[in-house]
Amino acid sequence: MNVQDAYNTWADSYDNVQNKTRDLEARAIRSMVLGGPFAEIIELGCGTGKNTEWLATQATHLTAIDFSAEMLRRAKEKLPHPHISFQQADIMQPWQFAHSPASLITCSLILEHIHNLDFVFAQAHRSLQPEGLFYIGELHPFKQYEGSKARFDTAAGGIFELECYVHHISDFTEAARRHGFSCVRLQEWFDDDNCTTTPRIVAFLFQREDNA
Repeated sequence: MNVQDAYNTWADSYDNVQNKTRDLEARAIRSMVLGGPFAEIIELGCGTGKNTEWLATQATHLTAIDFSAEMLRRAKEKLPHPHISFQQADIMQPWQFAHSPASLITCSLILEHIHNLDFVFAQAHRSLQPEGLFYIGELHPFKQYEGSKARFDTAAGGIFELECYVHHISDFTEAARRHGFSCVRLQEWFDDDNCTTTPRIVAFLFQREDNA
């Protein structure tokens, strides 16, 4: 099955199984994104709403995007708030979902499924207001080097591994530079805060540069 079908299938169990990557990235975004409330937030890859509920408390208006209809359905059921707009969209197509120029865009655990980072950064720059922020939280490439990737247990008792691409730290920072962003903060996150182990999550906070 393709990535979209896989997430539609995974939606049934996504909230109910142990997932260290999901849970640690949730800590990362809450630590890295400060300075709210924000007038307009765009959340890329909202999934079942793991970060959406918190982002909604930081936003006057929140546009929550996912390309999985089943993930979106569960997020909508949990969060029927009038200031959240849920939209199904493919972020590898030109972004038409912005309510207005955003002051913050967040992107959580989806770029490992996307080969072309340049397109995403270009669209993010176009969709942000001057000096707007772009947060990215992803499975650390060091974990990927060791063989980790998005996977889930199937109803048949097997394990399905999703198609993933490795993006090195410099792939993110160079794509950001090419498209008019400066890196405000970069932080690595470890299981149980044990810095002697391989980091699980890498999180970036980029800012749109006005002179770009």
